[in-house]
Amino acid sequence: MKQVVQNYKSGELALLDVPAPGCKPGGVLVRSAFSLISTGTEMMKVSEAGMSMLGKARSRPDQVAKVVQSVAANGVPATYRKVMGKLDSYTPLGYSLCGVVEQVGAGIDDVKVGDVVACAGNEHALHAELNWVPKNLYVPVPDGVAPRHAAFGTVGSIALQGVRQGESRLGEVALVIGLGLIGQLVTQLLNASGVRVVGVDPDPARCELAERLGAAACGDPGSASVESAVAELTGGMGVDQVYLAAGGSSNQPVELAARLCRDRGRVIDIGKCRLDLPWNAYYEKELDVRFSRSYGPGRYDPEYELQGRDYPVGYVRWTERRNLGCFLDLIARGSVDVEPLVSHVADFEDAVETYRRLEEGGLKAVAVLFRYAAEDAPAVEAPEVTVPKVPELPRPSGRTAPARRSGPVRLAFVGAGNYASSMLLPHLTGRDGVELSTVVTTTALSAANAQRKFGFGKATTDLDAALGDPAVDAVFVVTRHSSHAELTRRALLAGKAVFVEKPLALTEEELASVLAAVEESGNDRIQVGFNRRFAPLLREARELFGDRTGPASLRYLVNAGRLDHGSWYLRQDTEGSRFAGEGGHFVDTASWLLDADPVSVYAAAPAGNEDLQIVLGYPDGSTATISYVTSGPSSFPKETLDLIADGKVLRLDDFTRASVYDGRRRQWVGSRLPKARDKGQNAELAAFVRAVRTGGPMPVPLESLAATTTATLAVRTALASGVPVTLAGAR
Repeated sequence: MKQVVQNYKSGELALLDVPAPGCKPGGVLVRSAFSLISTGTEMMKVSEAGMSMLGKARSRPDQVAKVVQSVAANGVPATYRKVMGKLDSYTPLGYSLCGVVEQVGAGIDDVKVGDVVACAGNEHALHAELNWVPKNLYVPVPDGVAPRHAAFGTVGSIALQGVRQGESRLGEVALVIGLGLIGQLVTQLLNASGVRVVGVDPDPARCELAERLGAAACGDPGSASVESAVAELTGGMGVDQVYLAAGGSSNQPVELAARLCRDRGRVIDIGKCRLDLPWNAYYEKELDVRFSRSYGPGRYDPEYELQGRDYPVGYVRWTERRNLGCFLDLIARGSVDVEPLVSHVADFEDAVETYRRLEEGGLKAVAVLFRYAAEDAPAVEAPEVTVPKVPELPRPSGRTAPARRSGPVRLAFVGAGNYASSMLLPHLTGRDGVELSTVVTTTALSAANAQRKFGFGKATTDLDAALGDPAVDAVFVVTRHSSHAELTRRALLAGKAVFVEKPLALTEEELASVLAAVEESGNDRIQVGFNRRFAPLLREARELFGDRTGPASLRYLVNAGRLDHGSWYLRQDTEGSRFAGEGGHFVDTASWLLDADPVSVYAAAPAGNEDLQIVLGYPDGSTATISYVTSGPSSFPKETLDLIADGKVLRLDDFTRASVYDGRRRQWVGSRLPKARDKGQNAELAAFVRAVRTGGPMPVPLESLAATTTATLAVRTALASGVPVTLAGAR
């Protein structure tokens, strides 16, 4: 299928061929009929992409701050790969469309194939021939509403949410600053509510359009006519509400709002304009400044948008979905007329040229629609994606996956997110004896991006195609944590060697299912991404430290830091605790240094924060204390480690410096000067590929992988019980 995309690094716009999305549970597959270009939000994004790197940085200081934090935690090379990987990727455009349901996912019973729906979301209602849309981001289109009008549903919801934030009342007077697409819709919604509207925009054509659609008066922001109209309509008191629907860097809108608003009036920000509030003006009138968050309650909440968990109507009357349905109902009843806003309708095949004309000013428009192929056009074959719960594949017999004796090792990646793209794939691209065969993702564009950047032979959303391909030797599972165990189990049963990024499992039951798959299939060809034991600096330090004769004490401080709000790592109900997700790294490193698996786990947490203190016991009396803290400063190194035994100390400083004290002198590993941070991914991948090619043992024994996972999961039990947990089966 085709999709409109943009490369944020170069600014290139393209109509790209991408794999068709699958129909996952909890949503529907929709074939687009019309999609709407947001001439404000989208064109701002298009304009940003054309800026220099310095211009991009100035426009997104929030992202610059994240880059600085990443450099402190991961070093310059890793951060550079991550940032450039994001920039040099195709990103989607669009977030408002109308289409026809082509396939219904499991758990959906409110629509059927052939129904016309309006869809929302900048990840789900894209300018693409097919989109998978979760339940709370689509609504059936009422009878009598044309599909081209229903395509306005999302931007209509944005305007409607802004009006709700203004708490307008019958007979009031409102000022709408900015008469673009959102401003025009706000004007109509206020007019339908019995509120008289004065509009402000420097474009006379937009002012004339707003007056034709119900505004009492409109004019240029610098003209006296606007102030005169406000004075006449309000008896000199000032307007009750001001809606900021303008963009740009001028502070004129907020200054005008203060001047024309009445005492204790309301100022609602809907657009993205400069907000340097003049303190005296806002203080003296005690103005109420409010923000309107996109389509309404539920926006940016993954449980609402992705998992379909609605808010009870008694507590949240108007959600994203209910706003979307309400706006379509207003169109159906004739309270809102969007047809006069349609400046241009372009065929989808002309999408790139349409954006170019908009950006260069050759096309002056309030709203532009893309028109897709007729509904009776041949359907694009769309595989059904059912990650992580899927029917069983045929299970092979035999004791191990066969080694390849000639030709390259063919790899399939399931998942191609930030970690895979920045820390794994760069080490595999161009490696002798490796062929990147297939990439599988749940979204079409991410698969196409990975194929373009890393040279995969095939890109698809069909998981079965990769697991059932006899030419694929090994499968990399680099998805979200909750799917790791199931995907690993399936790949093992399909006879593939498996590299699964940590964690292997989030529960004891998941771990048991993986081990049962090994037992059933006889395939134990598995590696978990515990890369730190492969870090060159740490391996050199361990060799310099030498063998030990007595028990050791190990201290491992992990300054994990706080996660950004909304990070999927925080979804403990589905993705497990943060330590369950990444703690295996540190348990594995300690066990490798001590050359044994833990036999006991004790854990404690200070009241009021997420810091953990974990003590691992080992068969020879050695102990490893892992301090996993989230409250430390980001400027402090992420990982520091000390191993003490036999009168010697091994010291590791965040994988940049290492040394060994032997009681007489300090020996630096290589040099006392910091090295580039290398946490072992390249060496780990080399070892895995070599094992797959030769049929030799996996880099880490399965027993060790299972023991590390068991100990990591035991932390939760130890925290709950307050006593050490003895691990069964520890060697």
